[in-house]
Amino acid sequence: MKKKIVISINPQHVKNILSGIKKYEYRKIAAKHDVSSIIIYETSPMKRVVAEAEIVEVLMMSPEELWQQTKDSSGITKQFFDKYFAGREVAYAYKLGEIKVYAQPKSLMDYGIKTAPQSFVYIV
Repeated sequence: MKKKIVISINPQHVKNILSGIKKYEYRKIAAKHDVSSIIIYETSPMKRVVAEAEIVEVLMMSPEELWQQTKDSSGITKQFFDKYFAGREVAYAYKLGEIKVYAQPKSLMDYGIKTAPQSFVYIV
């Protein structure tokens, strides 16, 4: 059975994901299990779960290759990307599909999570 993961994302990036500008969520580590979607937790000052994004594909390659493949829909600057992946040989990106915005934002406790995930937390 595919799982879902909760990921903490800052409000600026959340806005770009919801508006369709940012179609990739970059990560230093990827989930080991087969994951169907990302539950988006918008970090401070909002501190709420606002949407769910379908994962179409998980990309794994060198940071430079990843940037070349995703830059047109990255929603971030090359400078931000390079700083995030500095010193890394492998970079990951979740290619986002359909986004379901919650009419009523949820709290982490609705998922049984007490604190904002550092990288991600699995939920079923």
